[in-house]
Amino acid sequence: MKLLSMSAVFLTLAATTLSAAPASLEGTYLEARTAEVFAGGCVINSEAGTTGREAVLAWKVDRGQFNGVALDGLSVMAAVAGDTNLGVHEIGGERAQTRTAIVVDARATAAQRTALIAMVQALSTRTVSDVVEVTSAPIEFVAGEKDVRIASGAFRLAVHKELDHTMSCGNKQWFSPLATVHHAQAGTTLENAFSGNSLGTKWSDPNKRSAFYGTFSY
Repeated sequence: MKLLSMSAVFLTLAATTLSAAPASLEGTYLEARTAEVFAGGCVINSEAGTTGREAVLAWKVDRGQFNGVALDGLSVMAAVAGDTNLGVHEIGGERAQTRTAIVVDARATAAQRTALIAMVQALSTRTVSDVVEVTSAPIEFVAGEKDVRIASGAFRLAVHKELDHTMSCGNKQWFSPLATVHHAQAGTTLENAFSGNSLGTKWSDPNKRSAFYGTFSY
């Protein structure tokens, strides 16, 4: 794995609605965080102040370009650690201050790496702010009928497309995805892990209703 030198970058506010112009970038998006996104109020209240501070986000570009650079077939992943629950601002809390580690597809050229990082910043709706590390490594992406998996070294994310739930405690979806998406559904996290050293924290938080999967366009 190769460490890329870069200064910290800060996210500017990304649009949360789709442009009326035809999309120049399309692909698959996955995320999982360390708190439920689909649950009852009793669960959400218990997690809001204590969990949900970490997440792994991933993009697989099917086709298109960003900032004039073609990104067809390339992937990028981001591990995010915040000082509070990453979604609590949606229910009246303060927005989390975050640190982010990014891994960029090893096949990307220098220009494509720069464009992929800029894409992550633009699409992550202020979730990605202080980027403390960027690495370049092979990223494995496997999309099956029921599961989607993407992994690279310290970054691991797998989502089951079905969401089992009961009506106990008034289950419903409380949070939106952490990035701009064209279409997304809540799923079950099979794997959500970051084992790197750059964020000051590591996690592995599987088997929760804490994921979203779907498509993005920009």
